[in-house]
Amino acid sequence: MEKLNTRRETIKNLALGGLMLPFSKELKNTNSNLKGNINHSVCHWCYRTIPLEDFAIAIKKIGINAIDLVDVKQFSILKKHDIHCSMVSNSSQEWGITKGWNKIEHHEKLIAWYKYLIDETAKAGYKSIICFSGNRDEEIDDEQGLDNCAEGLSKLIPYAEKKNITIVMELLNSKIDHKGYMCDNTDWGVELCRMIDSENFKLLFDIYHMQIMEGDIIRTINENKAFIGHYHTGGVPGRAEIDETQELNYPAIMRAIIETGFKGYVGQEFIPKKTDKIDSLKKAVELCDV
Repeated sequence: MEKLNTRRETIKNLALGGLMLPFSKELKNTNSNLKGNINHSVCHWCYRTIPLEDFAIAIKKIGINAIDLVDVKQFSILKKHDIHCSMVSNSSQEWGITKGWNKIEHHEKLIAWYKYLIDETAKAGYKSIICFSGNRDEEIDDEQGLDNCAEGLSKLIPYAEKKNITIVMELLNSKIDHKGYMCDNTDWGVELCRMIDSENFKLLFDIYHMQIMEGDIIRTINENKAFIGHYHTGGVPGRAEIDETQELNYPAIMRAIIETGFKGYVGQEFIPKKTDKIDSLKKAVELCDV
């Protein structure tokens, strides 16, 4: 990697080319009513009142064949209903959004935990696991956190490569929902990808979160497509239905994603306000199925 004047300058001035991500054709949704240009998935946590097994049955009727952020202990439910896990949860009470890879003292235990997740994910035939940067505090700034994340994850990624698993760090907003979260802008996440320099480390570009932090969604996607391994949706403001009540034009965003050559999953992660939650999900999939 070419030596840069300062990391801070790099974060401000990133420019990159576009590469297609190596996702397999088997990820395609199978419902004949869907166009097949977008691989649809959904986060179950947004529908917590619906048991996972009932949820799996309901989403197949819509044409969704994948669920994001499933615990390894729930894989058997997905297998029973022939549902793919499009993003495995880190499923840990100790490690999560606020406590992650940006502190050196976490690395030894994190590496051990993620090796377990990688093994279980590979055995199940799934491909992606979520991870988080952790929060800022008085002892660590963004530049040091970036170095620490790169150091720790670079020790893990060779194991992920061996098992054909992709580790995906989520971009979250620190303005409203996750105060202090470090990986809260695309440039920071992209620089981390460049430092790690592996096709087995990507970003989860959460459109809801990045609209709050940055806006300029379509241009950002186009310029950073080589580093994005997954997408999440959500209505802005409020993270509710992605309909006419919010500010984002999701059909236009989906068309932009398709034009980049993206072959991974777009996961619905809005929290339904309407009584018929499954109907809200169905309408969101139809809106995004361009």
